[in-house]
Amino acid sequence: MYKLGIDVGGTNTDAVLIDENLKVVAEVKHPTSGDIQEGIVGAVKQLLELSGLDRSRIGQAMLGTTQCTNAIVERKNLAPIAVLRIGAPAAVGIPPMTDWDDDLRKVVIAQKMIGGGFEHDGKEIAPFDEEAARAFFREIKGKVQSVAISCVFSTVRNDHEVRAAELCREILGQDMHISLSGEIGSMGLIERENAAILNSALCQVAQQFTEGFARSLADLGVTGAAVYLSQNDGTLMTLDQARRYPILTIACGPTNSIRGASYLSKLENAVVVDVGGTTTDLGVLQKGFPRESSVGATIGGVRTNFRMPDVLTIGLGGGSIVREREDGSVTVGPDSVGYRITEKALIFGGDTVTATDIAVRLGLYDLGDKSKVAGLDEGFARKAMEAICRLVEDALDAMKLSNEDVDVILVGGGSIILPEKLAGAKSVVKPAHFGTANAIGSAISKVSGTYEKLVDYEKVPREEALAQAKQEAIEMAVVAGALRETVEIIDVEDVPLAYYAGKTSRVKIKAAGDLG
Repeated sequence: MYKLGIDVGGTNTDAVLIDENLKVVAEVKHPTSGDIQEGIVGAVKQLLELSGLDRSRIGQAMLGTTQCTNAIVERKNLAPIAVLRIGAPAAVGIPPMTDWDDDLRKVVIAQKMIGGGFEHDGKEIAPFDEEAARAFFREIKGKVQSVAISCVFSTVRNDHEVRAAELCREILGQDMHISLSGEIGSMGLIERENAAILNSALCQVAQQFTEGFARSLADLGVTGAAVYLSQNDGTLMTLDQARRYPILTIACGPTNSIRGASYLSKLENAVVVDVGGTTTDLGVLQKGFPRESSVGATIGGVRTNFRMPDVLTIGLGGGSIVREREDGSVTVGPDSVGYRITEKALIFGGDTVTATDIAVRLGLYDLGDKSKVAGLDEGFARKAMEAICRLVEDALDAMKLSNEDVDVILVGGGSIILPEKLAGAKSVVKPAHFGTANAIGSAISKVSGTYEKLVDYEKVPREEALAQAKQEAIEMAVVAGALRETVEIIDVEDVPLAYYAGKTSRVKIKAAGDLG
């Protein structure tokens, strides 16, 4: 059985074929078009022609896409939704979407705050106002495509969110798309509610790209493949899960690169530097998976607190424009020629000095017509390389947790602009197939389950609570499609919360296993 991995980037759509031994059989880079689906079809078609593989032998197809991120940032194709917050009288001080931009807030057709919710220890603040919920759902019937439901401390107890969802389906129909905040975000009502609202607004986009991907594969003769989407923790989800939780595909590109870098380099702990045409993403590998951000992510101007990779992005890429100032100093970026590098860079006959031109001039890589950069002053080129290295080394220091040197893995097509030695790096590895590490990461990804809850160790002994949480995480991974015998615990967080009663800790366990 072969695996097909695809990752859609701003400049290129990368695609790879991997055999049953997880060896790369073929890889391609295809320009990402305005119609992302067209770019995907073009990349897969080119890959199949290159490999000559019988399409019936492809058993799994994985896609990493930027469509959800683009939809939020560009305010396009978002569905009309309604928002129900369960938390009165305790949580009415700040209404939903208080700090949202007007152009994004308008996707919400109606909102309501009703009685209910819980304390941090699971005690009920107020009874769930079922009649108010029913009245709200009747009011919005026929007006919305999705409903976002949030409740105070629903990550501790989700009874009221679940009951509200039951009423919603009873009144609006069983097919109504519903986002429950307790299934998406972490502690913190406003940020968790924001994540649920965005998730609901993305339901239309999710329907389009999941159906479009499956249809594209079928049109190309890939009819026997199980289809999966990459999510932002470096693991996979089914098409049905992607339709329910489209927001979890946001930032899957950097996580795919991080996972691919780990697989290609055989390193499980390192800093991954993924250099594209315009930007460079730095992420941290911990036990083979991306380190999760400890702070809330802002997406399209909206603060959220659902899981996101800890990624730092800088304005440096293979197409970054290099300039010399009047004082003799040299700058690199942040502007870039981007996807037009093959027509604008000097080595391709263009008229713009790019970071790639500098790398070719200094002999770091052989690409294009190097005679066209022979006239570049070597002193100028070395100053430019110093500027490039300084940008990456400063970012590398920002990602490290100590002043010790770390292993660094270079991936992405633009990584040819970086040298083999960097300050702060114990080693610099550029593995084979570095240019398509993102698509490879998509193809070799595992399936995961994450369990998170507040636990009072005065009520449940710590060892017993952790053992139970680990088992819950394993079961969640199995339900998501992992082979039970391959599932292992990959991350354990046990954070004491001093401001809670008793010996309360936030327990978060993640398990992952091979796809069945």
